Amino acid sequence: MSLETKDLYEKYARGAMDRREFLEKLAALAGGTAAAVVLLPALEVKGDSGAPQLVPRDDPRLETEYTKYPTESGEMRAYRARPKDAGKLAGVIVIHENRGLNAHIEDITRRVALEGFLAVAPDALTASGGTPENSDEARLLLQKLDREANTKNFVAAVAYLKTHPQATGKVGCMGFCWGGGVTNQVAVHAPELSAAVPFYGMQPAPEEVPKIKAAMLIHYAGDDERINAGIPVFEEALKKAGVEHTIHMYEGAGHAFMNDTGSRYNKEAADLAWRRTIAFLKEKLKS
Repeated sequence: MSLETKDLYEKYARGAMDRREFLEKLAALAGGTAAAVVLLPALEVKGDSGAPQLVPRDDPRLETEYTKYPTESGEMRAYRARPKDAGKLAGVIVIHENRGLNAHIEDITRRVALEGFLAVAPDALTASGGTPENSDEARLLLQKLDREANTKNFVAAVAYLKTHPQATGKVGCMGFCWGGGVTNQVAVHAPELSAAVPFYGMQPAPEEVPKIKAAMLIHYAGDDERINAGIPVFEEALKKAGVEHTIHMYEGAGHAFMNDTGSRYNKEAADLAWRRTIAFLKEKLKS
């Protein structure tokens, strides 16, 4: 599959074109409608039934449940995971991509929990009845969210974990793609956050960067022109504000390289980024 084809799908997934335009352009690249139909399943992220589960839903090492926490606008639904019979743990918020809280993100949440954390993955589409099974529908709903209200809903998760009876009070946040951008916003608006790990996320405005108090571990993909265009200004603002930060660039990897259910998954980059992330979270939240 060509990089041009993958780039086209990423633009569609981010809302740069509607499905009709996407399919027309895909057909032109593939050499016809029939070829496009064959390519489409390989491009689209698998749904809940097809997503591989690195940590099974019923893993006996974990306690998992759906829960709710309070926000200014009501209750937020979330998926929660923690090691069985554990004492108090540092909290980690896991923020989903622009496909909503799906099986893949729940799996990531369980992976984080197995590293010794109380992990919580909020569903940004709670007010819409929760993430729908259709990933395209979820993407469109996320585009309609009020940005300020959405940020407040995720910032509320920090307060929830800081005061949770099973938590130590230290809280980190990590997010992917759309969730990477939200992670940056949580870092700006939650001064009590200890650690933030945005994966290929949209950067905050430079004038907001001095508000960040959390240590930051920032992951980018080498082949991600749109997101990477914002790196220089962001990095300069971080340095000027004295924010503790480390930026890693994964050359040869594309946007969404961490998602092992998608067409851009890059195992080498994903494994390295994961090791760095867990080491960082343990250092900042458990010391």
